[in-house]
Amino acid sequence: MFEFENMLHNEFTELPFKLMIYTIVFIFGICIGSFLNVVILRLPQENPEDRSLTKKSSHCMTCGTPIRPIDLIPVFSWLFLRGKCHSCGAKISPRYPIVESLNGIMYVLTFWVLDINAKAIITCVLMSLLIIVAFMDWDTKEIDMVIVGIIFLLAIPSAIFEDDFEIGDHLIGAMIISVPFFIIGEISRIFIKKKYGEDFRGIEIGDTILMIAAGALLGTQAVIVSALLGIIICAIIGIIHYMATGDKTVAFGPGLAIGIAISALWGNQIANWYLGMLVVEETVS
Repeated sequence: MFEFENMLHNEFTELPFKLMIYTIVFIFGICIGSFLNVVILRLPQENPEDRSLTKKSSHCMTCGTPIRPIDLIPVFSWLFLRGKCHSCGAKISPRYPIVESLNGIMYVLTFWVLDINAKAIITCVLMSLLIIVAFMDWDTKEIDMVIVGIIFLLAIPSAIFEDDFEIGDHLIGAMIISVPFFIIGEISRIFIKKKYGEDFRGIEIGDTILMIAAGALLGTQAVIVSALLGIIICAIIGIIHYMATGDKTVAFGPGLAIGIAISALWGNQIANWYLGMLVVEETVS
C-alpha cells in the first residue's frame, strides 16, 4: 500500500509537522466542501442548465448578483460577510460553511485515524460523497444514483491499493445488508399499499443500493456495523425532527451516511470489540 511509513502515527514525527499536514488537509477539505455545496444544490434540479456543475456561475439566490471571487473563500467569506449577501444584504444559509467545515473536519479525522496512505485518500473521497448523499436526501428524500455509483467504484482502487482487501468478503458485504433491506422494503410496500392505498416502501430502493455500494467498499463486518449505527442514528434524528416540527417523515439516507462514515474509520474495530465481548460472556457463563 502507498504510504509514508506511518508518518502521522510515528512517535518520532514532530508535532509542528503534524499540525502543518492537518492544516493543509483541512484547507483542502473546505475547498472541496465548497464544491460539494454546488453539487448538493444543483444535482437535484430538473432543468439540465440548472444541473450543470461548471457552466453556471455562483450567484445570490435572492437578487441573482454573481458572487465575487473574494466572497468564494470557503467558510471565511461567510464569516467576514456575517452571513449576508454583499449586494442585497439577504441572509446566506449557514449550511454552506457547515458543509465546508464538515468536509474539512472529516478529512482531518480520516488522516488522523488512518495516517497518510491510499486508504485515507479513498476514504476522504467517500466522506465527501456521503456528505452529498446525506444533505441531498434530507432535502429531496432521494439518493442520487450517480453518487452511489461512484461510492461503489471506490471498491476498485481499494482492491488495488489495500493489502488486506478480500474480494469474497466485500462481495458478501454488498449483499448482507442490501438483501434484507430490499425484502423489508417489498413487504412494507405490500402492507402499506393494502392498508393505506399508497405505493410507499418502508426502506426505499435508494437506501438499499447505497448499502450495496457501502458493503462492496467496506466489507462484511464494517457494513453490518454501519447499518446498525445508521438505524439507531436515524431513529434519534427522527425523534428530534418530530419533536421540533411535528413531521413524522424523515430521510433514512443521512443516518445511513453517518453510520457508513463511522464504519469506514472504525467499523472493523467496533465489530471485533463486540465479538470479543460475546466471547468473554460465553467464557464467563
